[in-house]
Amino acid sequence: MRTDRLLMTLAVSGALAFGVAACGDDDETPSGGETAASSGSELSGKIAIDGSSTVAPFAEAAAELFQEENSGVQITVGTSGTGGGFEKFCAGETDISDASRPIKDDEEVPLCEKDGVEYTEVQIANDGIVVATNKELAVDCLTTGQLKKIWNNGSNVGSLSQVDPKLPDTELSLYGPGTDSGTFDFFTDAINGEEGVSREDYEASEDDNQLVTGVSGDAGGFGYFGFSYYEGAADKLNLVGVDGGDGNCVKPSAETIQDDSYKPLSRPLFMYPSTKALQRPEVKAFMQFVTTQAPAIAEAAKIVPLTDAQVTEAQGALAQ
Repeated sequence: MRTDRLLMTLAVSGALAFGVAACGDDDETPSGGETAASSGSELSGKIAIDGSSTVAPFAEAAAELFQEENSGVQITVGTSGTGGGFEKFCAGETDISDASRPIKDDEEVPLCEKDGVEYTEVQIANDGIVVATNKELAVDCLTTGQLKKIWNNGSNVGSLSQVDPKLPDTELSLYGPGTDSGTFDFFTDAINGEEGVSREDYEASEDDNQLVTGVSGDAGGFGYFGFSYYEGAADKLNLVGVDGGDGNCVKPSAETIQDDSYKPLSRPLFMYPSTKALQRPEVKAFMQFVTTQAPAIAEAAKIVPLTDAQVTEAQGALAQ
């Protein structure tokens, strides 16, 4: 990502002040007048971000680029998982929560309401959940029904040959996200039919890098994780296509994720800034930078960028 980041810096570092000022003209400013960015004064302060490990590469790239033009702002990016991130966010411990799924109406929304934390949902990129195997475990396509047989609660499937005799009989070593992960929530809902319902006898981690390492290093490795993590290790993994039920096997790519033909495992990625944090000039300027430069930041982070229509929608959500 370092090389991509430096290339991107050449393209957007000069655009930071312009992008922030352009967005700032349309927004209400915090009490006291203009933001530091729009008035030309130097920004300072700290911004705490935590949440999804899938969104983390985007947040890290955005933070580095923003800080290159605003050295007085310190930004930290944690990876507690989407659920863990919302716990911290609703407790007022962070300014922005990264999420690979929308905030939960039945659990997390009441938690934020209880502590008086208001927020804005801003889509910042797109993603697809990759199903991947070790290079030695050659499989080209699986149906959602076969994936459910493997990953559903109570499953004792130990090899792919148990779901289709034509598939390899190699003993599987399963790897997947932990229960605090938005990827876990999304995958179990899309594949098993109910969020959170999954077999438990697999190696779990909130860190997608660990999942990639496990799958690539184990002859029977089989797992699922965010698309950007696959792209960073494509030469070490076998990408599995998914048949969503129409007989058409589709592999994830920037194109199939953006046009939603990679079904049912395409999804939006979000940042949730708190209303209170947005009253601080450095947070407001950072989020304006994110929405203005979202496609370029996503490309630097090897994450599928927003479409033009999605960029407009994200800027409108923040402006409100």
